[in-house]
Amino acid sequence: MRRFGLLGKTLGYSFSKKFFEVYFEKHAIEAQFDNFEIDSIEKVSDVFQENLSGLTVTIPYKEAIIPFLDELSDEAKAIGAVNVVQFKGGKRIGHNTDAFGFHQSIKPFLTFQHERALILGTGGASKAVAHVFKSLGIDVIYCSRNPKGPKEFSYDLLNEHMVKACKVIVNCTPLGTFPNTDEYIKLPFEHLTLEHLVVGLVYNPPKTTFLLKAQENGATILNGESMLKEQALKAWSIWNEKE
Repeated sequence: MRRFGLLGKTLGYSFSKKFFEVYFEKHAIEAQFDNFEIDSIEKVSDVFQENLSGLTVTIPYKEAIIPFLDELSDEAKAIGAVNVVQFKGGKRIGHNTDAFGFHQSIKPFLTFQHERALILGTGGASKAVAHVFKSLGIDVIYCSRNPKGPKEFSYDLLNEHMVKACKVIVNCTPLGTFPNTDEYIKLPFEHLTLEHLVVGLVYNPPKTTFLLKAQENGATILNGESMLKEQALKAWSIWNEKE
């Protein structure tokens, strides 16, 4: 029986395990999917001994796992983050399907008004999101707890001008994930309009406090569930590539 898994730090809320178990049953695939919780990335070496056919990677290891891999796909290299590991020809190859998943989920909602995007968070998921926006010619600015570059700002600088200038806003942080559903980034929601698209990559709950507040102020909202399904199916296709 082939074995797959998810690598992360806290996986009780995990989408991947349930998704793949249902997928395996529906398609009569003899495989199992396990969660691998590790408290430091160094322990990934133990996970690599588990005779896996494929691995997905989530918070907080999408960037930290890179030194433990033999190769990166062109896209993972360009993004600087990995969420899928392929075991092929005795090598561990890092891929990024988050970008594909995000693009598939967001493209029905994009309009000519979406010229500039505000990304909340600067972790591995935000890198994939930014990669998609840049490929579409959409300018990107970031908010972060520890701003570094010229287009990064701290959360306390979120203001009316920033919200009005960015008609797409994407929360790439895990803030608001069950069970901490009362937590949210203090966006000046009152400046959102019907032209705004506000995306949250959290999927549990389906509508976080962040998304509910955005919706109350007229914005179109989208959670992370469709992105996760798209990136998972893309991962499955990578794991099943013929030699």
